[in-house]
Amino acid sequence: MRRTRAELEAHAGRTIEDLMPDELRLLFVGINPGLVSAATGLHFARRGNRFYPALRLAGVITTEDPAEAAGQLRAAGVGITNLVARASARADELERAELVAGRARLEELVRERRPAVVSVAGITAYRTAFGRRSATPGPQPDGLVGARLWVVPNPSGLNAHETVASLARAYGEAARAAGVVGG
Repeated sequence: MRRTRAELEAHAGRTIEDLMPDELRLLFVGINPGLVSAATGLHFARRGNRFYPALRLAGVITTEDPAEAAGQLRAAGVGITNLVARASARADELERAELVAGRARLEELVRERRPAVVSVAGITAYRTAFGRRSATPGPQPDGLVGARLWVVPNPSGLNAHETVASLARAYGEAARAAGVVGG
């Protein structure tokens, strides 16, 4: 269903539920929900977002449809949350303090749910939230409250230098480390 710009903007500031399987092995962390995600209640739901195509190519799921993928992700032990819960049209609308507060919330979630791997989608948001100005993509040396920590590229179409194939390689590496897909 196509929504008008005004209909989408009405969802600014809303939140969506985390996707959490009973047995969490891999937790993907987005920056914050977009307006289409807030309107649908589905993570990474904007048409053209490459999250699900990349996960399909990596062998984590067999569909690119966000609604169908939710069940497949739960069954595989893969969850999705965000650093900042409130929806906005663009991630650059967020304040630094929101990202830093999001880190504290994420740490509490990881402490409670104990995934093997946490994968933050977005190097700039990671650097800001975690205070790691020189961090590079890939596995991070310090981990996160007992979980292995990866930084992977953001799947947004605004991240134009990444392709579905390069995203799939990065997401697949984190999924293999969590035991979600074979090596």
